[in-house]
Amino acid sequence: MNAKRKGTRNEHRSIQVLEAAGYRCTRSAASLGEWDIIGIGSQDVVLCQVKTRDWPGSVEMETLREFTAPSGCRKLVHRWRHRQRLPDVKEL
Repeated sequence: MNAKRKGTRNEHRSIQVLEAAGYRCTRSAASLGEWDIIGIGSQDVVLCQVKTRDWPGSVEMETLREFTAPSGCRKLVHRWRHRQRLPDVKEL
């Protein structure tokens, strides 16, 4: 399985996790923006960056932290490792 396909698969897995938590999600495929998934819940909005195997590097992590988001918006990074059922999650 190539890297792009693996990333797409993990984005869909993250969407399933967020939808199970009550969010309506959309995936910004091939947008090359900071966030892969936007989830809208009844109480807040989630911006999610999905990674396979490694956390984002320091430059990308700083870009995500500095992203200006409205109040009530959470910024998450989901990291999927091989054979993992749920992602490791960091809230920024």
